Amino acid sequence: MTEPPAPPAAASDVATAPDAPPPTGAVGGPRPRSVAGRATLAGTIVSLLLILAIVFGSRLLKDFDSALLPYAVATVFLAFGVAYRYTVWISAPGARRLFRQGWRSLFSSDNFRKAPTALPQMIATYLGFQKFLGARSRARWAAHQLIFWGCILAALITFPLTWGWFTFTSPSGAGPGYAMRIWGIKVIGFDSLNILGWLMFHGLDIASVLVIPGASYFLWRRMKDRGAMTGQRFAYDLVPLIALIVISVTGLLLTFSSIFLHGGGYEFLAILHMVSVVFTLIYIPFGKFFHIVQRPAAVGMQLFKYTARKDEQLFHCKRCGQLIDTAPYVENLQGTMRDLKLDFDTWTEYCPRCKRVLRGAAYLSDVKKGFK
Repeated sequence: MTEPPAPPAAASDVATAPDAPPPTGAVGGPRPRSVAGRATLAGTIVSLLLILAIVFGSRLLKDFDSALLPYAVATVFLAFGVAYRYTVWISAPGARRLFRQGWRSLFSSDNFRKAPTALPQMIATYLGFQKFLGARSRARWAAHQLIFWGCILAALITFPLTWGWFTFTSPSGAGPGYAMRIWGIKVIGFDSLNILGWLMFHGLDIASVLVIPGASYFLWRRMKDRGAMTGQRFAYDLVPLIALIVISVTGLLLTFSSIFLHGGGYEFLAILHMVSVVFTLIYIPFGKFFHIVQRPAAVGMQLFKYTARKDEQLFHCKRCGQLIDTAPYVENLQGTMRDLKLDFDTWTEYCPRCKRVLRGAAYLSDVKKGFK
């Protein structure tokens, strides 16, 4: 058996001139201008498309509520930020390769013939119910589910209302009969005094009730769990949770004010709620919430690995024979390493334990010869 080459020296062991700039495109180096230019162009196009969708979806602003203008402007910034960062993200060799492979798997007719139910199952289990989190902790899975479904419900209600796509109109002007219209077309009529009407008008309150315990659990865990506290950063890990709780609490207080306080303090609460929502929407592309946008792209890679396992295209460690992963996935990883010029893609052919053994053997034979 041929021994693999010794692993490359750490970055700290490589002598470099103190004033020498990092090479263009190197890992950790400055991003090429073309990437920033493409990202800016993508963000601009997506933002303009959203503005056009708002204008035409609200019937040339006829159904647009000017009181919701700050929210609408924040969603335009959100669209720009998501498109910008997504473009930058998939410009990296590793992400680009996984992204292409994932989409190729999603639209593969062979995959559909071999496993026609695989994609719906993965969307439900991987994106919807996130069963992979349950393997880490049931409590974390439950809290994540509360946040996930609460945010999904809030987004499905807030965004169309903000853009003027949904409207609620009453023939009498004060209810109790209302009609919900989408793009000016009546979809359903309901009585605000029955259970359906209550659910229609209190959907955001339900979302808040779901989000608050989930976000509170993770905030408590970040303050108590030593493992979580070790690497956490305030702006990256704590601010998103605080923002979710502030949005949810102020939203519930708005309902409390209108029902029990006859509108007392409503204006202050409305401004506080608006500021927290706008801040969070702008923060999403550049903070921890960006994984919401990244996660769907992983479904294609999961399907890629699933179909490879179904075809028994498995890759075993060259030294001990232990299963590593699917052969196409290992080949994809090796290609990424070659793209990054890391020069140790051979090591992907060994399991973690054998890598440590071979590294130790290389250290004894090449660095500390004769050391026992």
